[in-house]
Amino acid sequence: GNIYWTDHGFNLIEVARLNGSFRYVIISQGLDQPRSIAVHPEKGYLFWTEWGQSPCIGKAHLDGSEKVVLVSMGIAWPNGISIDYEENKLYWCDARTDKIERIDLESGGNREIVLSGSNVDMFSVAVFGAYIYWSDR
Repeated sequence: GNIYWTDHGFNLIEVARLNGSFRYVIISQGLDQPRSIAVHPEKGYLFWTEWGQSPCIGKAHLDGSEKVVLVSMGIAWPNGISIDYEENKLYWCDARTDKIERIDLESGGNREIVLSGSNVDMFSVAVFGAYIYWSDR
């Protein structure tokens, strides 16, 4: 098994084996403050959120190839990101818009607001079965 992580200080996404060996950078170009990450091993996808000058939700293969932006409009401080493996949906929470939203993880289409609050400052989101869990600061 592998572990993936973001380093927003160096604008990198890295991977290593669970024991820390074979560490390498898989994405180093075009990132601006990557924040959170989610991995879909079965489909071979990696998703991440970015806070920088152009906040977005990105997608690539697990080796960092075929990098695309799925969401770039109406997004400000995307924090947590989570995959609904049964429904093939990608969820994220935004600390500035105070929303949890979702899209189809393959196409990035069918964007929907799942939850909208006020002054919530959402930090992380998780999806399991029919339930959505989130934390705030």
